[in-house]
Amino acid sequence: MLENIVVVGGGTAGWMTASTLIGSFPNKKITLIESPDIKTVGVGESTVGGINNWLQMLNINDCDFMPHCDSTYKLSIRFEDFYEKGAGGFHYPFGHVVTSDYINGVNDWYFKRMLYPETPITDYADVFYPNMALVNQNKIFTNKNNELDDFNFLKYSAYQFDATKFALWLRDYYCKPKGVNHIISEVKEVKSGEDGVEFLSLKSGERITADLFIDCTGFSSLLIEKTLHEPFESLENLLPNNSAWATKIPYKDKRKELVSYTNCHAIGNGWVWNIPLWSRIGSGYVYSDKYISDDDALIEFKNHLGERGNDLDYRKIKFRSGIHRNLWVKNVCAIGMSAGFIEPLESNGLYTTHEFLLALTRVLDRGKVSQWDKDTFNFSCKRQFKEFSEFVALHYALSHRDDTPYWKANFNRDYSSEIYSNYMQSFEYGFTSALNSKFNHYKFSNNAGIACIATGMNWHPTDIHSLRYGNTDYNFDIEGIFDHSIFLMEARKKAWNNIVSTKQDHYDFLKENYYS
Repeated sequence: MLENIVVVGGGTAGWMTASTLIGSFPNKKITLIESPDIKTVGVGESTVGGINNWLQMLNINDCDFMPHCDSTYKLSIRFEDFYEKGAGGFHYPFGHVVTSDYINGVNDWYFKRMLYPETPITDYADVFYPNMALVNQNKIFTNKNNELDDFNFLKYSAYQFDATKFALWLRDYYCKPKGVNHIISEVKEVKSGEDGVEFLSLKSGERITADLFIDCTGFSSLLIEKTLHEPFESLENLLPNNSAWATKIPYKDKRKELVSYTNCHAIGNGWVWNIPLWSRIGSGYVYSDKYISDDDALIEFKNHLGERGNDLDYRKIKFRSGIHRNLWVKNVCAIGMSAGFIEPLESNGLYTTHEFLLALTRVLDRGKVSQWDKDTFNFSCKRQFKEFSEFVALHYALSHRDDTPYWKANFNRDYSSEIYSNYMQSFEYGFTSALNSKFNHYKFSNNAGIACIATGMNWHPTDIHSLRYGNTDYNFDIEGIFDHSIFLMEARKKAWNNIVSTKQDHYDFLKENYYS
């Protein structure tokens, strides 16, 4: 039985781990050890909807932590200039795709665009996601009376917050009151043996033993890699970036700039994130030092920010994309960046943390932990990591930018390897329907992520051109068939916008409920 568990490392991953353990297993002895000298990376200021499952598991409400963490709501992720330089932006919203009464789900939109070529790419998200009415008008409301059909506020919203403040809130308001033992001291020595880590020697003179050690030491991977020598599997062949400059920007027009989405803007050698918190904007430039030096990247970042980039403090961050071969080895389990990291795109750092923690609780729930339990944990987490890393890589694979050596390298990258097979198969597969004899083409399923990113990058799965022009066997009234679907799209979009128009601005909602 694993009754004595020690978390090594603080930061967001460490305190999320300690919170998970003490919240799920209050009778176990939980200890967290963190060095007073090691600063957290502190970049992860944006989350995705999956964090709500983790918060609900621990009975943490947004009103509990948001006022302490500079937090705002997040309903979507926007991507700007990823397809081509100057192409503009598109959204990948959280939530449910509304396609009832349509002929072939989201694919009906491509026929709308064929029939009405002036339809902008942004219309795709606007007609399928009710929360886009909130995003476009910068409004927020909890939808308790279900005024906005198919918008579940608790599921389809996430958070933008100061990750360092969130870790401190978990420490002071959740973990320590519930009994987590907090030790502030540097680990001077890790003694290992045949069964894993035997004990930790601390600078304070203490010797720490445990049934299970959780490695939350970030990129240093003190236990899983430096002690147990578990190999690291790089994703360098898929994901080009390994560096970032991060900064904090004061608001100029807070009411306007405090939006409910994270903006990702592709520039010369990578992309810039923009995350509006309550008191300031978190921003950073993610790039590859293979194509630009750190100093030149900082200049490029400052040029992108313009005048507001002057007189700011900038912090350089180095990271590696990849994951360890196994995440649970002997009596050590790695969580957070010590386990693996993709890159900041799609807010996946905290995502993998809370998803791996959910998998960990499932294993610990059984009491004893066998090698089978460890193996299934490793398999489950690595599969999830692999799928997400492929999804992130898809943002580069679908880009047509070739305006710099960085983007030209992505443009010419070979994406036919086996690692992309899942997404290529998701793009192109046959389907059956009442109209299959006429519409024998490829289509998207209602998979929100793939469809949103691909459509925003002008990759259309439906073979609409051959249907429209290329084959006399398809000589039929497309307009007549899809008129009803197009009417529904426009009517729903208008209805959503009308409902949302009466609601509070994001700024006013936050001020009234959390920051008054």
